Amino acid sequence: MISRIDLRGTQGDPRQALPRAELDVAAAVDRVRPICEDVRHRGTEALIELTERFDGVRLTDIRVPATAIEAALADLDPSVRAALEESVRRARAVHRDQRRTDHTTRVAPGGTVTEKWIPVDRVGLYVPGGRAVYPSSVVMNVVPAQEAGVRSLAVASPPQSGFGGLPHPTILAACALLGVDEVYAVGGAQAVAMFAHGAGPCERTDMVTGPGNIWVAAAKRLLKGVIGIDAEAGPTEIAILADATANADYVAADLISQAEHDVVAASVLVTPDEALAEAVTQRLAVRVDATKHSDRVREALSGPQSGIALVDDLDHGLAVVDAYAAEHLEIMTADAAAWAARVRNAGAVFVGDFSPVSLGDYAAGSNHVLPTGGCACHTGGLSVQTFLRGVHIVEYDRDALADVAHHVITLANAEDLPAHGEAVAARADQA
Repeated sequence: MISRIDLRGTQGDPRQALPRAELDVAAAVDRVRPICEDVRHRGTEALIELTERFDGVRLTDIRVPATAIEAALADLDPSVRAALEESVRRARAVHRDQRRTDHTTRVAPGGTVTEKWIPVDRVGLYVPGGRAVYPSSVVMNVVPAQEAGVRSLAVASPPQSGFGGLPHPTILAACALLGVDEVYAVGGAQAVAMFAHGAGPCERTDMVTGPGNIWVAAAKRLLKGVIGIDAEAGPTEIAILADATANADYVAADLISQAEHDVVAASVLVTPDEALAEAVTQRLAVRVDATKHSDRVREALSGPQSGIALVDDLDHGLAVVDAYAAEHLEIMTADAAAWAARVRNAGAVFVGDFSPVSLGDYAAGSNHVLPTGGCACHTGGLSVQTFLRGVHIVEYDRDALADVAHHVITLANAEDLPAHGEAVAARADQA
């Protein structure tokens, strides 16, 4: 069901040997380009036609009525509401502590630089709706934006034919819980184009965030620069670094939990213990047959993006998972916290037997919108910082400028940009 890769005795960069989902975003860009251009030129009319084409739903209005959002919350199962409220509470606690404060540095007498943190004015938040429903992604997008102080938020999520052409009611209910009343029944690349260009009732946004399929990722790549983006999200992935002390059943359950997302989801175990690898393989066979989405899970686990990698020891394993740079990394070893402290590349790290990725998906307080495809070596997950811009405010008085003027002029001349120096010298001449 799941392949095995023997990395023992190997040296150098293991990335070429590790399983990874193939995602041809460049080819997808060519497919979404006409879609995005259509939305740009024809606005709402294009969105309605594209929604009928891709989602099988004929809309008369792309904006979800406020009454539908309110009704979704009123009809929400009380236990689901309680779970969402707790998820929001924990997410707010974590993200509130990420807020930045302005800071002024006195560089010289009379010369200061202040870093001022200014939130993005308006953000479009994308919430996917395909094989699964993701009210948790509403929480993970909205909470950090609100805590950053973003003034205007709009949510887009694909319409569902089974719900009268509206996004899933649980998504609408999550929006209502968070006080978001601007919601659009638009999905895919056309939703990103709507946010980038503005269409009909949706005013243009400055940024779009949130996970999505390859078409959403391609639209983000195409429109980056027209609109700010968080990242190009690829198939979800989990890596687990485990040793002989790990519980094979827990490991199998967590690999399956990620494979449940999609047939291209990646589940990777890295271990120096061959007995654990065999035990996990056996537990996978039992658990896959018993889980609801067994066909999807089986395809994901047997795909080229999943596997069990055997390594020499935990030091070797740590090097391998750092090279892999997983979206989610679990550490199931003796002294797990110490090994987790040494990790450099991961979207989020889950430490020990009782911190599964599923906890982070819903109620740990951490954010589950995380870098995929190895991007965790240079990019972090969604946070308050995503929605803030650091702006330097420079203020020098006459004496402070005069004191450093000769350095500025020297460097300007060294770069053959004498007018730069002349702009400083002009002020010295008037002193």
